[in-house]
Amino acid sequence: MIETVLPGLLFVTIYTINKDLHLSAIAALAVSLVLVVVRLVMKDTVKHAFSGVFGVAFGVVFAMMTGNAKDFYLPGMLYTLGLGLAYVITALCGVPLIGLILGPVFKENLSWRTRNPGRKKAYTKASYAWGAILLAKCAILFPLYWWADTTQLGWVLVALKIPPFLLAVYLTWVFLAKAPAPIDVFAEMEAEEKAAEEKEREAAARSAE
Repeated sequence: MIETVLPGLLFVTIYTINKDLHLSAIAALAVSLVLVVVRLVMKDTVKHAFSGVFGVAFGVVFAMMTGNAKDFYLPGMLYTLGLGLAYVITALCGVPLIGLILGPVFKENLSWRTRNPGRKKAYTKASYAWGAILLAKCAILFPLYWWADTTQLGWVLVALKIPPFLLAVYLTWVFLAKAPAPIDVFAEMEAEEKAAEEKEREAAARSAE
């Protein structure tokens, strides 16, 4: 959450004070790089930090190319729109995105698609929830992009960073808490491998006799 919120917060704060696009953009990019360094020093995963750097870098490039400070936020807004559509479309197609994301986390992979219909239903509901929340966020931000000034857009965007995310996470938890338990396909594979090894040992013992 820090890596998601802090660069944008720093950008809009500096821009609100002095209206300096270059200083605001450089500060946002610099703090993103600092967060990567902190991750490296702590020997923690840098995936989210690097994704934050790339997101900020795209925003900086857009803003510098157009000279419009609001374009700093445009790549992130387009990403949110695309992600919201992806959640809805994959749910409609029967392969909800949240299931594709969480399946490996719960060691079930794609077993929920054919072997656990109750869990597939929960993933579908969660994907629709994520899609609806992200698209509602876009419905607020894109009109502001066209009609509001940079500081208004920036502060609204910062305010909408964490609450929608927490709401989506909470709804996902509610749906999955009521769903059947995941099928641990990794445990099944290990059990099958052990059974096969046991059969081979038994066959070898019989042949030795």
